[in-house]
Amino acid sequence: MTRAVLSLGSNLGDRLAHLRAAVAALGDAVLVVSGVYETPPWGDADQPAYLNAAVMVADPAATPRDWLERARAAERAAGRVRDPERRFGPRTLDVDVIAVWDAAGEPVLSDDPELTLPHARAHLRAFVLRPWIDIEPHGRLPGHGWLTDLLNAEPLAGDALELSPRPDLALESTP
Repeated sequence: MTRAVLSLGSNLGDRLAHLRAAVAALGDAVLVVSGVYETPPWGDADQPAYLNAAVMVADPAATPRDWLERARAAERAAGRVRDPERRFGPRTLDVDVIAVWDAAGEPVLSDDPELTLPHARAHLRAFVLRPWIDIEPHGRLPGHGWLTDLLNAEPLAGDALELSPRPDLALESTP
């Protein structure tokens, strides 16, 4: 079994619907979903604000590459178009594989340029760390440390203040 943390983001079209569709596409693999946060754009400020969330998933048969393929399939379903000229540009849906653990609970490490694990910049992104803390309050980013320590360290402390919780928005319906 592998377990993974995926980061979801959208700033084009019906942002909430894109996030909900990504969660739905992951189906029974979803263990828990974070709250939704509205965040300013990162890397390229000339674009709309994002909605961000995190999802913990597990599947006894999934490999790290399978998680990447599921992420890409969700992006394609949302009409994601990658602009090679604008790396951090707007997108209907962005699904990143942040970290993966094997059946023994050990972190999977990869320096493959297509799937670096853990995600190479997760420790620098409040919009990844804060939602992840929702679903794993005592979580650790492999190779970097406790999520709460990373979120409160400079320079992220300022970024964390710019995240707005959106309790009015839910990714999963409650029975």
